[in-house]
Order: sequence, then C-alpha cells, then structure tokens
Amino acid sequence: MKAAFIRQIGTPQEIVIGDLPDPVPGPREVLVAVRACAINPIDTYVRAGMVAMPLPFPFVVGCDLAGEVVAVGSDVDRLKPGMRVWGSNQGLLGRQGTCAELAAVDERWLYPTPDGVSDRDAAAAALVSITAHLGLVEHAGLRRGETIFVNGGSGGVGTAVVQIAKALGGRVIASAGTPQKREMVKRLGADLVVDYHDSAAMIAAVREAAPEGVAVYWETIREPAFDQAVEMLGDGGRMVIMAGRDARPPFPVGPFYVKQCRLLGFVMFKASSHTQAAAAIDINRWLAAGALRVPIDRVLPLNATAEAHAIQEAATIHRSGSLSGKLVIECQR
Repeated sequence: MKAAFIRQIGTPQEIVIGDLPDPVPGPREVLVAVRACAINPIDTYVRAGMVAMPLPFPFVVGCDLAGEVVAVGSDVDRLKPGMRVWGSNQGLLGRQGTCAELAAVDERWLYPTPDGVSDRDAAAAALVSITAHLGLVEHAGLRRGETIFVNGGSGGVGTAVVQIAKALGGRVIASAGTPQKREMVKRLGADLVVDYHDSAAMIAAVREAAPEGVAVYWETIREPAFDQAVEMLGDGGRMVIMAGRDARPPFPVGPFYVKQCRLLGFVMFKASSHTQAAAAIDINRWLAAGALRVPIDRVLPLNATAEAHAIQEAATIHRSGSLSGKLVIECQR
C-alpha cells in the first residue's frame, strides 16, 4: 500500500510517501480502505517528537480516517465488509496512523458513517467533534439556555464547539480574526461573533451580550488569556482548555475563586473507547441531520501530506491565519 510515514521524528520533510506492506487485521481489528483522513495539531506534535509516545518505525502519520471496511478479524462482531466507517485515535499511543491506503483499526475506535455524509466530511469531523463533545458534555456540562464563549471559533475544534453547543441548546458567542472567518462562524450558528484583536472591545461586547457573564469559556488558543476569561465568566462559570502543552501564563487566582469558577483541562485521546463511542452516537445524529459540518479549507492528495503538516504547523504554532477549516487528505488506492 501507499502510505505517508516517517522513519524518525523531525520536521514535515521527514514524511516519506512510499510503499509499505498491507496491514493484517488482528482478531479485534478491522481493515479499512481509507478514503479520507484529516490533519490535526496533535499529528504534527507526534511527528516532531513534541509529545512523547512510542512510535513503531516506519510510522504512518495521522489520527482521523473515513473509508470502507474491506476485511475484519475473527472476533469482530459489529462491523462487516462493505460498511462505511469513520474514526479517530490512530497514530497515538503506539498505534499506526491513517495517512495510507489501508489501516488496521481496533473496532472500538470505529463508527458507522451515516448515509449522505461524505468521507471528506466524516474525516474532517472526527477528532475535533469528539473533542468538542467531550469538553461540552463530559467536562463543562453545558446546559440548555446557557451562554458559552468560544475563543477561536473558526478553527477546527472551534467550529465543532460552536455547532455542538448550538445542538445542545446553548447560546453561542465566538471570536474570529477576520471578517470572512466571522461570517463563516455566524453561518455555523453562532449568535454573536466578535473580533479577538481588540481584547477590551471584545470583553465589552461579550459583557453587553451576557451581563451576568458567560457560563462556559472555551479556550482553543495555545496561550490561554486567563484574565480575559475570568472577566467574561459569570459566577460559577467553567473554563475549558484543550491546548497549550508548554504554556505557562499568569493566572488571576483571586478573581477566579471569588467567582467560584472551575478550570477544566482534558486530552481527547485519554478518554475511554466507551466514552468516545457515546459521543459518536450524538455526532452521527447531527451529521445525518446536517446540524454538524466541520469546514474544510482544502483537500490534498496523499503525496502532499508533508505540505499539509507544514501548513498545519504554521497555523497552530505560529498562528499564521492561513487556515479556514480542516486539511483533508484523500487516500485512494
């Protein structure tokens, strides 16, 4: 099979496009003909060695996938050849990744793709939608009628948070950096979208829209703006962080505890397969109904995986502003 893989950690230029042996599924594994996969920030961290994980070299990069089941292991009982599936959690914790024509995946991490949902859309939604669901449902416990502020609503996770928060009955305020991105976030269902470049004006706009403060503040940025967040949060508010592995920003302890706020940090791939499968049930319902569509910035062929990693890295680490949605790789045999 053709695959995008590395023989050692390093820059995007370490990614090689070449032939590897077709994977053979184990008893609980499913062999998937990968039609599409998506690039995520965690993919670039693993490739660069920024996150310490066991890497079986040659190591296929990529977490997300969507495609068709072509074979199943002897103990697989839920999935059958010919079924369309999507999933995430590959390329992590010693598992091989998804940027390849074929992937052997434990059936725990695969979910049926709803009719009418393309492989591109399923792959784009995978990791970011599970992340958004875990943060909103498992951790923040967003309730119907509550107001949430999403700092960075036009990114991959941000767009999923905006849509899922609306599907859960929340009132959504989000920030984005350009008029085009603000219009996109508005189309995704946000009730109010503000420019994040002027923090004081943004705080004032949010406080005007939510005089008692927001119930949930979701931070997508690597360097959390804690003073800004605490200013926006209402009494008993919850702040969710899911990025910024090396961040060490100042923290306003006094205002935070006086407001009786909570700080919630989580890592998607540490959630159990049962928890993620429960999230996938909701995600599939919203995908099928058209209530969830993670924007795709561009679709690239498998041989452009290194280019995709470079673009993602520039957007995530250097905040280049070059992305308005997910990068999707098509892997067709």
